[in-house]
Amino acid sequence: MRALYKPAAGPGFELTDRPEPQAGPGEVLIRVLRTGICGTDLHIESWDAWAAGAVDAPLIPGHEFCGEVVALGYGVRDVRVGDQVSGEGHIVCGTCRNCRAGRRHLCIRTSSVGVNRDGAFAEYVVLPESNVWVHHVPIDPDLGAIFDPFGNAVHTALSFPLVGEDVLITGAGPIGLMAAVVARHVGARFVVITDVSEYRLAMAREMGVDLALDVSREAIVDAQRRLGMVEGFDVALEMSGQPAALRDVLANLNHGGRIAMLGLPSQPIEIDWAKIVTHMITIKGIYGREMFETWYAMSAMLTSGLDISKVITHRFAATDWADAFAVARSGECGKVVLDWTVL
Repeated sequence: MRALYKPAAGPGFELTDRPEPQAGPGEVLIRVLRTGICGTDLHIESWDAWAAGAVDAPLIPGHEFCGEVVALGYGVRDVRVGDQVSGEGHIVCGTCRNCRAGRRHLCIRTSSVGVNRDGAFAEYVVLPESNVWVHHVPIDPDLGAIFDPFGNAVHTALSFPLVGEDVLITGAGPIGLMAAVVARHVGARFVVITDVSEYRLAMAREMGVDLALDVSREAIVDAQRRLGMVEGFDVALEMSGQPAALRDVLANLNHGGRIAMLGLPSQPIEIDWAKIVTHMITIKGIYGREMFETWYAMSAMLTSGLDISKVITHRFAATDWADAFAVARSGECGKVVLDWTVL
């Protein structure tokens, strides 16, 4: 099969022939139709310090995908050949305390598709049946390819009740944009998103936020006044990983406010912990998706009218992967999708 491959530790990928994987007991073989490019993939391609410490090369990367089931291993019970599927990229042990308690997203032995084992930047990928999500209502494969980051957005946005609340989202990348649409869909009063990229702020406006704010030009407190707010935001979703963003959140949060943090900081963040205590602020870290409650919520919202399609801005044939990665790295984009049926 054709695959995007990292043959050894170091920068770059190569599009080459690799052995087609086989489905073992309890596993499913999937023909990949589309893949999304994630920030993780950019790290792996450039081989930065994080990739050097986390990735097991040689490796086929890629973990955001949509495909069609073509073969089943012994013992597969519920998935069928021909099913349209996406995949949960965190493969868990099933026996640690969190797994046994039903908190599989907190497994202490998680193995990540496209990071610790071969992934979906290929014509075929193998997953355990337990990690396969069947789209019982067929969807556009481009959307199916971004269920993984959509799940991050849903997990973050639904961490706290949003009905009637004023929501601040810091970071208008694809996940922040999807979280904004989710917040609006489930009944938030005001949804404000911040960034310094006019391209992505324009996307946010098109996707229906109340205010998309360039924080290099305008303070969040001024945005509150423009909206007629008097007590600060109730819920904040921190998607950027920027130290200044978390400090801005704390300066604009109501007493008793709640923060869900998905953005991964690249350096330690100094904050006013006394304010956390005296204002009774809740901070919750978010990683991945809840397996599989988030997936049910994602599918249910899409069937009830949620539209995230505008977050996909660029589509490339898999053979043009280098151009696709360049666009994804530029930041002048939403989600970038590769088509693996064009080789």
